[in-house]
Order: sequence, then structure tokens, then C-alpha cells
Amino acid sequence: MRIIPRLTGSAIGRHQSGTGLPGLLALALAAVVAATASAILVGTLAVLLANDRLPPLDALLDYRPRIPLRVYTADNVLIGEFGEERRTFVRFADVPQVLKDALLAAEDARFFEHSGVDLVGVARAALVNLVAGGTEQGASTLTMQLAREFFLSPERTYTRKLTEILLAFKIEENLSKEQIFELYINQIFLGKRAYGFASAAQTYFGKPLEQINAAEAAMLAGLPKAPSRFNPLVNPKRAGERQRYILRRMRDAGALTEAQYDAALQQELHYVVASSGYRITAPYVAEMARQIAVERYHEDTYSAGINIYTTILSADQEAANDSVRQGVLAYDRKYGYRGPSSFIDLDKDDERAETQIEAAVSEALDVDDFLAAVVLEVSPTKVKVSRGRGRLIEISGDGLKFAARSLSERAPAARKLRRGAVVRVIKGNRGRWEITQLPQVEAALVALNTRDGSVRALVGGFDFTRNKFNRVTQAWRQPGSAFKPFIYSAALEKGFMVSTVVNDAPVTIDPALTGGQLWDPRNYDGKYEGPMDLRTALAHSKNMVSIRVLQSIGPQYAQDYLTRFGFDPARHPPYLTMALGAGEVTPWQLAGAYSIFANGGYRIDPYIVSRITDSEGRILAQAKPGQAGNESLRAIDSRNSFLMDSLLRSVVENGTGRSARALGRSDLAGKTGTTNDSYDAWFAGYQPSIAAVAWVGYDQPRKLGDRETGGGLALPIWMGYMGKALAKVSTEALPVPEGIVRIGADDYYAETTPGQGVASLGLTDGGVSSGANAETIRDQLF
Repeated sequence: MRIIPRLTGSAIGRHQSGTGLPGLLALALAAVVAATASAILVGTLAVLLANDRLPPLDALLDYRPRIPLRVYTADNVLIGEFGEERRTFVRFADVPQVLKDALLAAEDARFFEHSGVDLVGVARAALVNLVAGGTEQGASTLTMQLAREFFLSPERTYTRKLTEILLAFKIEENLSKEQIFELYINQIFLGKRAYGFASAAQTYFGKPLEQINAAEAAMLAGLPKAPSRFNPLVNPKRAGERQRYILRRMRDAGALTEAQYDAALQQELHYVVASSGYRITAPYVAEMARQIAVERYHEDTYSAGINIYTTILSADQEAANDSVRQGVLAYDRKYGYRGPSSFIDLDKDDERAETQIEAAVSEALDVDDFLAAVVLEVSPTKVKVSRGRGRLIEISGDGLKFAARSLSERAPAARKLRRGAVVRVIKGNRGRWEITQLPQVEAALVALNTRDGSVRALVGGFDFTRNKFNRVTQAWRQPGSAFKPFIYSAALEKGFMVSTVVNDAPVTIDPALTGGQLWDPRNYDGKYEGPMDLRTALAHSKNMVSIRVLQSIGPQYAQDYLTRFGFDPARHPPYLTMALGAGEVTPWQLAGAYSIFANGGYRIDPYIVSRITDSEGRILAQAKPGQAGNESLRAIDSRNSFLMDSLLRSVVENGTGRSARALGRSDLAGKTGTTNDSYDAWFAGYQPSIAAVAWVGYDQPRKLGDRETGGGLALPIWMGYMGKALAKVSTEALPVPEGIVRIGADDYYAETTPGQGVASLGLTDGGVSSGANAETIRDQLF
């Protein structure tokens, strides 16, 4: 239903019918004045137009809107937007009729009838404003507003207004009404960094423009007049009044029936108020994509309408976010409440105290749903806090459990809850407020498609707003025992078998083999179990076995072999400490390396951007990932990956990763990792189609706890993600490659079977050497 044919002078006349003779006289007088003024104005304009001093219309004729960089998941969910102006270009034909009606009712009812300046509208606005005693209606047409938006400053002078009118005429001479309207709805500023109505619909209501209803359209149409004044989030009362005025105009023009008008008035509007504004949170991924765009497109990155489509799957990303959050919070709560983050000396005067509170809350910043607040009152059973501006919260019962010790009179001053304490509060699952704290520990998770390296999910830390450091790609940490599988893989190429027996007994390493000092390594639990096969040793992460194996194959050989997995040899010096993961890796790197075991031995490089398009959807760049199965990408023998997969499944079946059995799958494999003094906790593992790595630690390395391990901290995070990611994935087993033979319960290289391969290592008396008589390794055996 179009609004313009109905909103004419006759419609206005109908509205004035009840005003009597004075009203009619005033209207007639206004018409005469308008006609006279128009004659003078037209003559003046004709002269000025002849001067041809107006700016060219190139910016309109070749319109190139500033459209921000946008980043999407593989399934087309927006996860990031970068640019000063948020704008989504929309064609005139795609603008919903209800918005056209609302906008024209609000701004320019005779748009399709005038030639850029609405002289009838000027007279009508003057009369309405005179009667109303204010500025209820304005006289600027959409064309005049467009001229002002593109070419003029906001100053209010007669010269600028005259230029605006001249430009409006010139625009109307060169562009059709549809083109002018299209430019207007895409260019105009509507608050909250939203330019154009398509962007505003997403910004305020979180929905595409074509889905807005009459109530929402009227609210948006009220914004151009004064975006800050009529912002419904900041000034809901004023915005509501403006909306109702526009709805009334729409009804009067016939764009809405009486029933539709009443329904729109009663419609409750729901605004987007989430901190990120995105349905799926993936800020580390969005930032990676932004950096790629800047590197390629430089200054055009933030205005050329570039779209980056990542490989991230929204469901996987959501699962990763939840799992990392749960893992971090579980660890943080385990070690108790540390006390308020700071204290302020609240003034006794309520007004001044309120100012102090607002400043403290603003400085602390809210982090997701961890809200900053200032304590006002404390008792053993209740704490009253304020978030400023009269936002009071009372916390009692279970909401105080976590911080209970800080309520005690004997609590240390730095941990005690008292008036002026700056704390964090959160609304729990049952809708009850509780005192909490921001975790200090960090965690990361990355998951890959093992076939081509596409990243399915990536979480670079607990909170991006506090710290943008991406621990998946930037944190070089010691992998600990999560590195042992690569040593075992190298050993298989040196004649070792899964059944090779190695002595789990203490050793003391000569300084020449460690890089500088005598090394007296121990198993994590301090226990030694004597001779055992490689399968058992890896499953239970026996350090002594790994050291003996590396000593046998030679650290230099192992260092060279590691490059097959994409590791930088410079970060893994050729010393025996390499056996326990004393080098450095990133989670990104480790996930790619474990994928080789999962996909049959092919090295595929992780990647996170699948394609880049321009604002019209044309491809600018396309990823061409390698595929598992391409023999040019082979990193290790398929038989090697098959045997390593078998060993790593044993870790999950009956070793340090056995908690993963709770997922109820038989195709999971992986390895825990815990570094010296528990500075880093890892779990790296996979199902044949997905490899994932989870890490927990402090940015400034320090102990996680005396008995903290990768199996206790990182594995639950890995399981939380994989449980959801694999929910609809069938169980899968690696095919048995040629050249593998089965003897008894174990598989072997055909050329390295019992009697051909290394039978045993480090067996002196068949038992466990005592600590006092520990074997000292001085020579490397090649």
C-alpha cells in the first residue's frame, strides 16, 4: 500500500475541517504567502542556477557507500564488523513498503510529487508549527536532506539553506525519485554507528530490514530527525512519542488500517542490547580475519564493503565458547574467592557517593555478564551493591557462598567485603544474583577439520575485551607430554615396535645431553614400574621411557623428523629434554600436527578464511587448501599414522585420557600434557574427522596447582567441545594400510616384526633400578 497518493493537500484539508473559519482563513493566508514567496524564490533560484557554482554530483551519480569490513562464519553468521560506518546497502526494490510508508510519513509526504523543494509542505509545516507552538514538522524534503548529507556542513545559515535548495533541484534533474530514495535510505546516519536503514534494523532490532513490522519501521523512521534525541535505547520516552506521531500519520494517509494502527501502538519492541551485538561470539577469529584484510587491502579495508567468510562453524564455535568458559570458571572457583578487585572511600553524601560509584563501575568495565558493582552495605546474610544510577542489587543465600569467607570479621583486609569494595556480580542460572570474580587463569581451544585444515572453532582466551592476545596462534608454550607422540612416531621409523619393552626406571642425564646442567627427571607420580611396552608407556605418560627412546634414536634425528609435522626445529633444541616437551609450540601448530595422525599421514596446514568477496559478492580471494589423500602432502608413512593412532587410542581407553570415555565413543585418540611444576595443562586429541587442542595456563607462567594436570584441566574443556561437535558424527576407524601385519593383539610394519625390530631398551637386570643406583646416560646411541 503506497502512502504518497493518499497523503495530499486534500488529506490535510480533511484534518482541518473541524477548526472552523479562523482555521480556513489562516490556511488561505498561508497559501497566499507561500505562493508569493515561491514566485520570488523561483526567480532568485533561476538566476543563481545560471551561475553554475554548485558542486558536481559525482558523489551521487557514482555512489560508493562506505561499507564496513564484515566477517562471517562458514554458515553465514556475522561475527565481526570493522569500520566507522556500519552500513548495509539495500536496493529501492528491496525496501519493505512499510518502511517506505513510515519514512515518507515522517519526513516527506509529497516526495513523489515535488521537484526537490515542497512549497506546499513549507506552508503546511509553518502553519502546524504555529498552531503547535513548536517545531512539530520540518520543511526539508528527502532530497534536501540528501544534499545536506553529501555536500554541506551542519551550520544553520541562509546561505547554506539556499545552497541546499539549489542542490535539491539539481539532484532532482539528474536522478530519478527511486534513485534519490535509495541513496537516502543507505546514506543517512541513524545513531549507534548505523548508517542506512538496513544497518539500523540490525543494530536496534537484530533483524534484516525485510523482517521489520510497522511499529519497528515507525521507530526507525523517527531517527533521521535527531538520532541521539530519538534513540529508543537512550531516550525511550521521546522516541516513543515520535514513533506514535509517525504511526498516526501513516494511519491518516491510509498506509495503516485502524486495526493495524492500534496493533502497532500496542506492539512491545525488543531491542538488541547484547554487549557484542553478535549471535555467535568469535572475536579472536574476527580479529584474525581483520588482520588478513588489512594486509591485503590496506586503507580500503574498512570502507570498501569487503566480506570475509571464515571456516568457523557457528554451532562448533558456540560449543567451544561454552566449554572454555566452563573450564576456566570451574578452575577459578576451585581456588576460592580472592576478594574485591579494589576499594573506594565512599562519600557519606548520597549524591557524591553516586558519582563515585558510577566512575568506579565505568572504570572497571563489565566483562560479558560479569558486572562491576560497588558494595553499599554488608551483613553476614546479605550484601547490597550498586551499579550506579540507582541500580541496586541485593545478594543473599547461595549468592554469597563463593565469597562467604570475605564476610567474616577475621577476613584479611584485602579480601574483606565492606562498604566501598568494588566487586563483580553475575546472575546465575536460576536468575539469582551472586558475587563472583574475573578469572586470572587463561584457556584456549582450537579445532580443525583433519581432511583439509579448515578451522571449525577457535577461542583465543577467556575474554577478548580484557586481553586481545590470541593464545591459539601467539602463545608459545611448552607442550609437555603432549609432545611425546612425535618422539614415538620417530622411533617407529627406527625399528621400534608398539610391543618394544623399555625400562621405566630412573635416569640421571649428563649436562652435555641436556644443554647445560645435570638433569634428574622423574615420572609425574614419582612411581617407576619397570619394563613395559610402548603402548603402556605412552598411555600412562611414562617420562623415563620417553627419555630412553629419544636417547636411543638420537635427539638430532628426532629434531629433523619433527619438521614433518610443521614444528620449527629452532624451538626444539636437540637435547634429551625434548622427550618431555621442553620446546615450544602453539595450540594452532599442535592441532595441525595431531591432524596428521588422524588423516592417514598427510600434512594439511590449518586455515581460517575460505573466501573474500566485495560488496556485490564477487570473489576477491579463495582458499585452495590441501586435501588429505594428496600424496604430495604426505608427511609420514600411512602405517606410522595407523600405529600412532592405535597408541593414542590406548591413552583414551585406559591411560591418562580415560575420562574421555564418558563421551561413549571408540574412535577418540589423544594425549594429555602437563609441564614441569604444572605451568601448562594440555589435551591434544582427535576423532578421524576433527582434531582439537585445549590449553590452560597463566599468561605469566606460574603453577596451576600442586596436583593439576592436563587430564584434569584441559581434557574436560576438550570433551565439552568434542561432545557437541561429534553429536551427529558416526564412529569411524582408520583403514588398515598395506604393509601392516597383525601378530597377536598388536599391529606391526611388515618388515619390523618381533625378531626384526627393537625388542627392548634399558633392561639391565629386568627390574626397576633404585634411585641411588639410577642409570646415568652419558652417550647418545645412534
